[in-house]
Amino acid sequence: MASLHLDKQQSIYVLTLINGDQENALNKDVLDEYISVFDEIENDKNNASLIIRSDHHKTFCNGLDLAWLMQQSIEDKKAFTIQLEDMLLRLALLNLPVIAEINGNAYAGGAILASACDFRFMRSDKGRFCFPEIKLTIPFTDIIAEIVQLLPNQYATWEMSLTGKSMTGVECLQAQVVSQIHSVESLQTETLRFAEDMSQKHRLTYAVIKRQLRHRIVEIAKQRQLYNPEKFAHPFIL
Repeated sequence: MASLHLDKQQSIYVLTLINGDQENALNKDVLDEYISVFDEIENDKNNASLIIRSDHHKTFCNGLDLAWLMQQSIEDKKAFTIQLEDMLLRLALLNLPVIAEINGNAYAGGAILASACDFRFMRSDKGRFCFPEIKLTIPFTDIIAEIVQLLPNQYATWEMSLTGKSMTGVECLQAQVVSQIHSVESLQTETLRFAEDMSQKHRLTYAVIKRQLRHRIVEIAKQRQLYNPEKFAHPFIL
């Protein structure tokens, strides 16, 4: 894969965004890579967790590849929007713990990507988290708005979405946008430590509880035929 690299360290999947010089921007080919990775991870039924990180020291992901997108036809832009929504829905319902390791800027689609994850760990000294769509005059789609609202603090989500305010790691922790912040030297170690603990959770039980807490996302995924109830068949739920 040209933009992503998937590795497995014992029970922890590590998905590294490796196109940092292009801000790990999202286009059709990149989304195809994400979907391929999700398919591979879902086919593994063993207990595990997933970390999403970037190998660039300043950038986690800064959103859409706008230069590429502007060259596409109207129909291709519509198809890409649906593909982006589908990728985010798949990520939000992925059947294992997912941790975003935000080691740099997460803007626009990058912040939305992180919002679809279960937990967010962020660098404390540099990097910002931002939904700049209000300033770019590009509104969320209805489905992407649902993804953004997966963040635990609804007031912070409201404020960031409607003002375009960017937040540091310290501010994100105070606003409960991220679970933990760490120095650049310890971010990777602490994220791995947490991922190791989460990888010991019973995978199917975790997936079912996540589905229950994200029932609105499940309903949308059902409409898109992205939800397979067999993946969530638990012996304790009749």
